[in-house]
Amino acid sequence: MVGLVQYFDGKKFMWDGVEYPDKSAASAKASEYSGSGFETKVMEHDGKHFVYTRRVAVVQAVPS
Repeated sequence: MVGLVQYFDGKKFMWDGVEYPDKSAASAKASEYSGSGFETKVMEHDGKHFVYTRRVAVVQAVPS
């Protein structure tokens, strides 16, 4: 079983919770996440593929 959290290059990524049967399905989902502003990583483990995502929160100014 893969972990909920993985670190890649010192950055924390969260698993999206889905086991993909092949790399093309995982890559398609990763592309969808990327289009929404997420950084993504696809990882293979025991023949299954997993997508990990991260997005840096943007601090917004509070109107005064």
